[in-house]
Amino acid sequence: MLQESNIIVTGLGVVSAIGTTKSAFIDALQGGHHNFGFLERPHRQRANERYATRFIGAEIPELEVPKTISNNILKSCSLSTKAALACLNEAWQDAELVLVDPERVGLIVGGSNIQQRELIQTIEKYQNRCQFIPPSYAIKFMDSDVCGVCTEVFGIQGLAHTVGGASASGQLAIIQAIQAIRCNQVDVCIALGCMQDISYLECQAFRAIGAMGSDKYSTAPDLSCRPFDRDHDGFIFGESCGAVVLEREDFRTQSVPRNYATVNGWGIAIDANRNPNSSMEGEVRAIKRAMFCSNLRPRDIDYINPHGTGSAVGDEIELNALREIGLNNAYINTTKSVIGHGLSSAGTAEVIATLLQMQQSQLHPCLNLKNPLYEDFNWVHSKADAVINQALCLSYGFGGINTALCFQRS
Repeated sequence: MLQESNIIVTGLGVVSAIGTTKSAFIDALQGGHHNFGFLERPHRQRANERYATRFIGAEIPELEVPKTISNNILKSCSLSTKAALACLNEAWQDAELVLVDPERVGLIVGGSNIQQRELIQTIEKYQNRCQFIPPSYAIKFMDSDVCGVCTEVFGIQGLAHTVGGASASGQLAIIQAIQAIRCNQVDVCIALGCMQDISYLECQAFRAIGAMGSDKYSTAPDLSCRPFDRDHDGFIFGESCGAVVLEREDFRTQSVPRNYATVNGWGIAIDANRNPNSSMEGEVRAIKRAMFCSNLRPRDIDYINPHGTGSAVGDEIELNALREIGLNNAYINTTKSVIGHGLSSAGTAEVIATLLQMQQSQLHPCLNLKNPLYEDFNWVHSKADAVINQALCLSYGFGGINTALCFQRS
C-alpha cells in the first residue's frame, strides 16, 4: 500500500484520430466514432511497387499546435513533437501549472524510435546530397529532442527524460512519473505518451510477424479493428498522443484546480523474453502487484481498460490472465477498438479514456465486438452508465514488458 501522500491526476491532454482535445476525444469515444481507413501520410504506403500493400489505420485529420509557440521552433519540429506540444499545452492549462515553480515540475516522455517515418523521409531526400542535410537533424533525430523542445516551450526545469517500453511506454512513463514524485525529485510530473510516427517499413515488419492486421478487411477498413473478437487478425495502427499530470495531493497550499483520480498502485513484471509473444504469467504478476499495492481484491475492481490489441494470440492470453485472477465480472471495453493502437502512446491515451469515463460515469462501446472470444466477461457492447470507483488499466510491450495501474475515483 502507498504509505506517503496520495498522488493524484490534475491535468489531461490528448491528441488522437478521433479528437484533438479531451472533450472531443471522450465525445467521439462515447459515440463510437472512429476514423479508420487507409493510411495516407507520405511514406506510410510503399508507392510504385507491383505488390504494394495498403495499410489500414487511423490518422489525425488536422493537428492544431498552440499559436503561442513560435514558428522558429515549429519549423524544425517533427510531427511527433508537434503532437506532444499540443497535448502538453492542454494538460498544462488543465492543471494550471503556470502557478507552479518550474524547478519542481518534471516531464517523462514515453516512447523510443518514435520518428521512423520522418527518418525515412530524410534519408530519401538527402541520400545523394548528404552535405546539404540541415544541421538541425543532428538534434532532431534523437528521441530526447521531444524533451528538449517541450522543456524549452513550457520552461520545465525539474527533470526530463525518455523511457522506452515498446507498447507499454505510455504506462511506463506514468509509473516513472509517480516514482519521481515519491522520491521527492519533483512535486509535479507530466507523463507524456509520445506519438509513434511509423513508416511503411514498420508497417510491413509488423505485418510480417503477424502482429498488424492483414488484408482481410481491405474492402471494409471500418471493420478491421476488433480486439477480443473471434474474427480479429492483428492490431490496427492509430495515431495518438497523451499527457497526464500527476502531483502530490498535499503539494499545493491552495486547492488544486481539479482532481480526476487518485493513483492507487502500479505493477511491472518482466518476462525475460525479447520476443513479441505475450506471457500469461507475466501479465498476472503485473496485475497482482498493482492490486497488492492498492490493497484491492478482484471484486473491488469495477472497470478494466485492457491492452486488447486484436492480436490473434495476445487477446486470448490477456483474457485468461484476467480470468485467472477472477476479474471477469468487471466492466471491460476496448479503447483501441475506437482509436486504434498508438504503440508508444497507447498506455497514456487509454488512461485518459479511463479517467474521463470515470468522471462521466459512462463507458464507451466496444466496436466490432460481434463474436467475443469468451462470453463470460462483462463486455460493454454499447454505451453504458456505470459508477466506476476502482479502475484497472493494462499495457504490454514487445520484449516481455507488462504494466498495470489502479485508479480510484476522487
